Amino acid sequence: MCNFAFLMGRLLAIDYGRKRCGIAVTDPLRIVATALATVPSAGLNAFVRDYMAREQVDEIIVGLPTTMSGEPSESMRYITPAIARLRKELPPDMKITMWDERFTSTLAHRAMIDAGVRKKGRQDKAAIDRMAAVIILNSYLDSIQNDNLTIPL
Repeated sequence: MCNFAFLMGRLLAIDYGRKRCGIAVTDPLRIVATALATVPSAGLNAFVRDYMAREQVDEIIVGLPTTMSGEPSESMRYITPAIARLRKELPPDMKITMWDERFTSTLAHRAMIDAGVRKKGRQDKAAIDRMAAVIILNSYLDSIQNDNLTIPL
């Protein structure tokens, strides 16, 4: 029998949009990322604050929209102030990480097709936003796991 002597907090991912935000979260052991909610952008801070009152969150990952050349996209002009407002409502030691979100909406749409979601379901923009947040979080988890697997020479 395996006893874990430590507990980790969840990782929470946000796919920020001008109208709504897709949110995904890991389990406490950070093994699985699942869609959590889609909330209006104006209600993001309240949602995160309420969620963190119920669950331990160690880090927030926010999708970083970039151009094909890797430069921040035009949408950063509304994401940056929104994340600054969120940061003011969080504990001072809460880590917020920006993570590349290129192609997440396309990948989310493709994943829904592969899962057999009918056309009407694939037109649900809130579902696509949640799936994009899951993809952002899975990408981040993969990078952490790969960093932990590297062996220094």
